[in-house]
Amino acid sequence: MAGISHVFTIRRIAEMLGEDEDLLQEISIDMDPEDGRLTVLGPGEEAITAFTHYGVDNLTELVKMVKADPNLLRRYTPSE
Repeated sequence: MAGISHVFTIRRIAEMLGEDEDLLQEISIDMDPEDGRLTVLGPGEEAITAFTHYGVDNLTELVKMVKADPNLLRRYTPSE
């Protein structure tokens, strides 16, 4: 298996999919590196969300699921 040679920033994926970057950030927040979501660290406190090809495929499927059922984005809030 070949190693990862490049990743796509979340901004690039938003452009590719014609979706809002903030929506993609919200949808992908629970994805792990095993799902293809990475954080690229830059100078200082800079951090950019990026995805492998596998991650782009996973995110695309999640977008479809959320569009079919927007309630999936609701975060669990424990009852008091």
